[in-house]
Amino acid sequence: MASQMKDVEIPEKALKELLLSKHADYIGAYGTKKDDYEYVMTEYLRMNGIYWGLTAMDLMNQLDRMNKEEVIGFIKQCQHESGGIACSVGHDPHLLCTLSAIQILTLYDAQDAVNTEKVIEWVRSLQQDNGCFYGDKWGEVDTRFSFCAVACLSLLGKLDCINIDKAVEFVVSCMNYDGGFGCRPGSETHAGQVYCCVGMLAITGCLHYIDADLLGWWLCERQLPSGGLNGRPEKLPDVCYSWWVLASLKIIDRLHWIDKDSLIAFILASQDDETGGFADRPGDMVDPFHTLFGLCGLSLLGNKSVKAINPVFCMPEETMQRIGIQLDLL
Repeated sequence: MASQMKDVEIPEKALKELLLSKHADYIGAYGTKKDDYEYVMTEYLRMNGIYWGLTAMDLMNQLDRMNKEEVIGFIKQCQHESGGIACSVGHDPHLLCTLSAIQILTLYDAQDAVNTEKVIEWVRSLQQDNGCFYGDKWGEVDTRFSFCAVACLSLLGKLDCINIDKAVEFVVSCMNYDGGFGCRPGSETHAGQVYCCVGMLAITGCLHYIDADLLGWWLCERQLPSGGLNGRPEKLPDVCYSWWVLASLKIIDRLHWIDKDSLIAFILASQDDETGGFADRPGDMVDPFHTLFGLCGLSLLGNKSVKAINPVFCMPEETMQRIGIQLDLL
């Protein structure tokens, strides 16, 4: 019953307006605090964090506040001889970091700052005989990596360098009876994996494999009485699922199945009116990850004070138009 669901309560005095200037100030200052404990301890997420922050700033029309030369220089230092790109200097390359780096360079129209031919060859080398992708040389398999690989190659205009049929076959093998997807065949459906698999099938032109009504139902069941969305049953709502769930619904043309007003209220209530930024849920600590995905969720829900977001690549639509990528969604 609904009364037994894990959920949160929205405070009566919760914020109801989007504090754009505070969020821009929060992101703008985040990378300057290099001695902070939080900054030091998240080095393993550095490349992803830069992508989250820059994309958030771009959505708010504030990208010019960031140090473009410093960012591009950092990415160049993180590219390995193999072609892959690491989360930070001195770390091993990984597909998750490589996609973030290519997304950043695409935002800045600076893909030529790295050796893209080596990036392409490295990504291609990670595909296995069954179509899946390793995340790096250590061999972990996850449908997130299938998405990262095809998204990266698509942004670089080289999607045809892999075995697309096999890649799609592997992702489809991860589909479950509820219409969703897990990280590997037989794994539990999770909203984050759903986004990755739906996005991968969108990029490869294979959305016809999806049962949109069945998957749409599962995704809409993620909305709780508070208005927030969770990633799987019996979990608390989290602002980041305003991206993973909504983007998936947008791709399969079922976004109108969500109670938009209550979700908007949940997202806005998760802002911090003192520091700026969004938290995972009202009252928690803010961070760049949830700040980006809170803004993305509001964009998908029609907020015109932020740029339109592309539901597949999680980049501004204007950037996708500039580079000539236009996908057929359901």
